[in-house]
Amino acid sequence: MLRVSKLTDYATVLMAALADDPDTVASASELAERAGIELPTVSKLLKQLAAAGLVESRRGVNGGYRLAHAADAISVLDIVTAIEGPIGMTECSLHEGSCDHETHCLIQHNWRRISSAIGDALGGVTLTELRAPATARTARGKAVPIRVTMA
Repeated sequence: MLRVSKLTDYATVLMAALADDPDTVASASELAERAGIELPTVSKLLKQLAAAGLVESRRGVNGGYRLAHAADAISVLDIVTAIEGPIGMTECSLHEGSCDHETHCLIQHNWRRISSAIGDALGGVTLTELRAPATARTARGKAVPIRVTMA
């Protein structure tokens, strides 16, 4: 089973909470309450998301966090890689020379292809679309089901 970590799942929920009111700077405690996630977890995620350039932090009395970019400019891939690191189904699909069987492996190129397809699928879904209820809007405004396929 392929699954993102609980922290990555929480990061998407947190980013969606930030996207609900993108012009407002929210404190970590406000975001924890809105997202229903424990404050220590929210603080940890906000640091990682800020380090990845997905959220901006402001210090001081009126400080807090907000999205660093518009929700439609942030992809699910951006969020996943901010928390998990680069997408790779196998070690060799991320780093050449990391496997003793690489020189005679018959499937490593296909694992790289699969990893790339997953990255493309995650990169093709924006935070705006992620927040939408099971449909995405096309450029013409028509609702279409979101489908992830691998080539």
